[in-house]
Amino acid sequence: MTEPQTPTHTAFTKRRISKRHFVWLEIGNGRLDSDGIFHGFLDRTPIGGFSGYVYFAPVGTTPAEPEPERPGQALVEE
Repeated sequence: MTEPQTPTHTAFTKRRISKRHFVWLEIGNGRLDSDGIFHGFLDRTPIGGFSGYVYFAPVGTTPAEPEPERPGQALVEE
């Protein structure tokens, strides 16, 4: 029997806006097989490169935003 090839996770990386602010960018996908092997595929990277850190979140979810450093401070600048 063949494993389904449907992605089970979405790949994200951080794109720095400033020293303390960033946004999550979707850069690919991956899937977890029933035997515990994970297959990841990155189809793009941020302009200017990136740190190499990739976060795989289950399909339909996004990574958590960082906690603000001070109460009332915006989480992400755009």
